[in-house]
Amino acid sequence: MRLCPVCSQANTDLARFCLACGASLTSEPSREERKFVSVLFADLVGFTSRAEQLDPEDVRAVLAPYWERLRSELEKRGGTVEKFIGDAVMALFGAPVAHDDDPLRAVGAALAIPRRRGGRRVGARVAAR
Repeated sequence: MRLCPVCSQANTDLARFCLACGASLTSEPSREERKFVSVLFADLVGFTSRAEQLDPEDVRAVLAPYWERLRSELEKRGGTVEKFIGDAVMALFGAPVAHDDDPLRAVGAALAIPRRRGGRRVGARVAAR
């Protein structure tokens, strides 16, 4: 008989999961790993009020090139775009691949974003705060 490490339920020797709580009964090593990451949030200053005056298709047409330039800038510095939410972006530095200088990479990307030029004018300014 194998005892469940979570609820102490007795299980048959053939069971891979606890019959009472469903916890794993195998002794596989944990795949979890603790990492220190730097998270960067950025958005366009004043874009929400500007977007409220546009059709959804026009907003998407304005944001698509911005998203591409932003993704390029972040990935060039080793960041991973976690998600875009409207005109905002959340990027991780240190996941899935960690570097010793991830905080510096995040700061460098944050400072480069307002300097990035090109593409369509979006009617809002980009600022670092």
